[in-house]
Amino acid sequence: MSNDNSTRLLAPSTPLASTQWLADHLGTDGLVVLDATVLDVASPAGGRTWLSGYDQYLVEGHIPGALFAEVLEEFSDPSGRFAFTRPSAEQFSSAVAGLGIGTASRVVVYDTSIGQWASRLWWLFRSFGFENVSVLDGGLTNWRAGERPLEFGHVAAGSVTPDAAFQATAIPGFWADKADVEAVLAGERAATLVCSLPPSDFAGETGARSRLGHIPGSVNVPSGRLVQREDRTLLRGDALAERLAPATASEDPVILYCGAGIAATLGALALTLEGRTAVAVYDGSLGEWSADADAPLVTAAAG
Repeated sequence: MSNDNSTRLLAPSTPLASTQWLADHLGTDGLVVLDATVLDVASPAGGRTWLSGYDQYLVEGHIPGALFAEVLEEFSDPSGRFAFTRPSAEQFSSAVAGLGIGTASRVVVYDTSIGQWASRLWWLFRSFGFENVSVLDGGLTNWRAGERPLEFGHVAAGSVTPDAAFQATAIPGFWADKADVEAVLAGERAATLVCSLPPSDFAGETGARSRLGHIPGSVNVPSGRLVQREDRTLLRGDALAERLAPATASEDPVILYCGAGIAATLGALALTLEGRTAVAVYDGSLGEWSADADAPLVTAAAG
C-alpha cells in the first residue's frame, strides 16, 4: 500500500493507532514503530528506580521491525535536575535522526505498560512540531492479545538524508513550569490542576518522595483508571468522559502533573481524544515541587 494511502487512513491529528491498522501497515515505506518502554523496578537501596526497557525488548520480543526508543536517556535531558526532564530541541532532533525518522516519517509508539511511556514520547514529538505520530492503543499487551507475531533481538534504524532531517522547534503550550503552577495557586492564572497519580499518592499515603501529597486545589484523575484492565486500550465514550469529569468540569485550561511528567501525558492523551486543546503537562511535576520545602502540599483524599 502506498504511503499516500496510509496517510489518509491515519491522519496526523489521530492520537491513536489500532493494532489492526498497524498489522495492516507494517513494512510501509516511511512507517517507524517505536518501543518506548521504561521499567519501574524495586531499588536495592529501597524504593523504586527506573531502568531501560531495552533488554526486555531484545529478549521478550517486540513488534516486528520496531526500534527501541531510549526515553530514559536519549529523550530526556541528562543534565536535568529531575528525572525525565524534557530534552532540548537540538537533543530531540539528534535522537529522532538516530532512529531514522525524518520529516516524511509516520511514527507509531507503544510500550509494555499502560501507555504512559508511549504517551510521553508522543507528547514530546508533538511539542517539538512533529504531528504525524500516534500511540498504539493498548500497546504490546493488546498486540499480544491478538496473537500477532513478535520479533526478537535488535533492529537497526535506517538513515536520514540531510534534506529529509527533522529539525525540532519548541511549540508553546505543551508544557507548564513551576511558575505557571504557582500563578494558578496565587489566583493570577485560571487553570484546572490535575494530579494523574493513584488516589493513595494523591492523599499522601504512598509515594517515593521526601514530601508527599498533592498540590493544593488539584483534582485527582489517575491515569491507570483511563485504560481497560484486560487489554490496556484507552476507554472511550461515556466511560472515558466520566473518568475525566473532574478535569473537564470547567472550560479553564488544564495543567496535569504526576511524579515525573510521565503518567500526566497519558491524561493529556485522553483529554486530546475528548477534544480538549488547552492542555499542558507540568514537566517537573512533584519531583520538582516536593523538592521545594516552601511549595505547599496537601495530604487528603479527593472529595
